[in-house]
This record gives sequence, structure tokens and C-alpha cells, in this order.
Amino acid sequence: MKSSPYFPLTLIGFMFFSCQSPEKVPEGLPGQVSRAYGFDRLESVASISYTWNVRRDSVTVDTRDWSWDLEKGEVFYSGPDTAVTYLISEKTDALESVDKRFINDKYWLLFPFQLAWDTGYESEVIEDQNSPIHNERTTKLIIRYNDSDGYTPGDAYDLYIDDNNQIREWVFRRGDGPEGRAMTWENVQDFEGIKIALDHRNDAGEKTIWFTNVTVKQK
Repeated sequence: MKSSPYFPLTLIGFMFFSCQSPEKVPEGLPGQVSRAYGFDRLESVASISYTWNVRRDSVTVDTRDWSWDLEKGEVFYSGPDTAVTYLISEKTDALESVDKRFINDKYWLLFPFQLAWDTGYESEVIEDQNSPIHNERTTKLIIRYNDSDGYTPGDAYDLYIDDNNQIREWVFRRGDGPEGRAMTWENVQDFEGIKIALDHRNDAGEKTIWFTNVTVKQK
């Protein structure tokens, strides 16, 4: 995991920064999950804005505001430390810390779409697996990133997928290790065809990561 137990996201760099065409969606369960969240509708999306929130011990410890222009590949960030706008294709070393946060937070927001955008991973499907928190019968989709791309390569995710091809829970495993932290994917809202899980709870039922101020602007 990252520096905080509430940042369990692999910092894989984007393989693509604009929306891929629907024909590029991978086959099998990864593609089905992407489409279940509205990947085919991304072609009509101009920008996505949101506030990422994390809570620890019932105290909000971090809040970050983002706006991502998918057409321009431009990111706006506002947080307690600074505010900045940059082009992903032209980011500098000075912006690396902000870009790491962007990728971390965006993976929480749009991970189903990363299954279509990213190419540097292998997947494995295991049927009839119980989810770790709610013990629900699901299909387990294991995503293993390669050991050469991005900020923290080699990480893995165990996704617990329901009959609607949506993520019920996931477990992040740093470096594809045997242990990880389970979190829920819940409160899925529809933003003009783009489905986003706004809340994530730990195994104690505490909402520790959530999104507010989500706006999906159409072209």
C-alpha cells in the first residue's frame, strides 16, 4: 500500500489519456466490467470533476478537488497545499507528486475504465468466490500489473464481481503479495450513463473513502 492505509492504489501511469473507442475494450470479464459502468458512453464526455475525501478515525484527513479535461488531457488540482493546472503529456518532475495523487484518486473513481485504458496487466477469473467483507457469492477477477510500468509497478487487485458485472468489493495487494485490505464499492450513481461508486467502506463498515461534487460534463 501507499504511505497511508487508506491509499491502497497502484500508481500505474496512464497508457491512454483520452477515451479509447469501444472497439478497444478488452475481451472477457475486464471488458464486461468496463462496459457495465458505461465505458461506451465516454466518447461523449468532455470532462469529469470530483472531490476525493479520505477519513481516518472519524476525522477527515484529506480532501482533494480535481477536474480532468479528457479532450485536452488537462488536469486541474486544488488541495490544502497548492492549486495547479497541467497537461498530462507535459508534466514535469516538479508535478510528479500531484500526478501521483491524480492517478491514485482517479483509480478509486474510475477503475472499471482503467481495465480498458490500461494494457500492462494480466487477468485471471475464478468463479464462485465469496467476497471478503460481506461473504457474497461473486466472481473473482484478479488484475496483476506488470513489473515495469508506472510509479509502483507489480501491484495486484482482487475484484469481486456481481451478476451485473459490477464491483462489489476489492482487495489491493501491493507487489502482488498474499495480503491486502478489502474495501467495498457502493452507492453507485449514474451520471448520464457513466456509473460511479461514490462510497468505499472497510471491513468494519466505516466509510473511509468517498467522492463528492461529482460532475460529468458532456461534449
